Amino acid sequence: MTNTIAIVAAVLLQVWFLEERFPREIVFLAAGLIIALTIRHDWQHREWGFAWRAVVPGLIRALAVTLVLCVIIVAIGAAIGTLHDRRDFLGSLAPLIVWGGAQQWVLQTVVLREAQRATSRNAGIVLAALLFGAVHLPNPFLAPVTAAGALFWCRLYDRYPNIIPLALSHALGTLAVLYAFDDGITGRLRIGVGYLRLGE
Repeated sequence: MTNTIAIVAAVLLQVWFLEERFPREIVFLAAGLIIALTIRHDWQHREWGFAWRAVVPGLIRALAVTLVLCVIIVAIGAAIGTLHDRRDFLGSLAPLIVWGGAQQWVLQTVVLREAQRATSRNAGIVLAALLFGAVHLPNPFLAPVTAAGALFWCRLYDRYPNIIPLALSHALGTLAVLYAFDDGITGRLRIGVGYLRLGE
């Protein structure tokens, strides 16, 4: 799991040390390393996350679960009084699909596959989901939500290996959370030192 360890280390280094001490452009160093490691891994294993026969069945299953969960999330936000309008749904959705797709590409084609090779098919799914949740610490909302989401996404990708349905699911889930809950609950979706400094 050498690529996974390097990727997790790059993320943790960025969100715990570099982000608060250097200009924002420093993120390109960590991102570049993660992209390079993912490309290298995917090239070696000939898996890029775009098995085209998996798109339609993956989309059907991803949307069936995601839309139900989005309705539940929005209903919870309405019930606790934090539901609010964000305007420009499609303008917010498009960049979230790209951002979610990038995360899913790394999670599925590297972290999941290395975890499965190191353990077993099912244990690898759980391990990858726990690692995904762990990099979202110390945010007490985001860490468990992303771990649960990753459990679903990894299981779906294991059966239907295409990241497009997962990117859409990730984006819709993120938007539902942003509409349903305020910053006090979500911690502005910050992780690492950025989350700890929200109260300052």
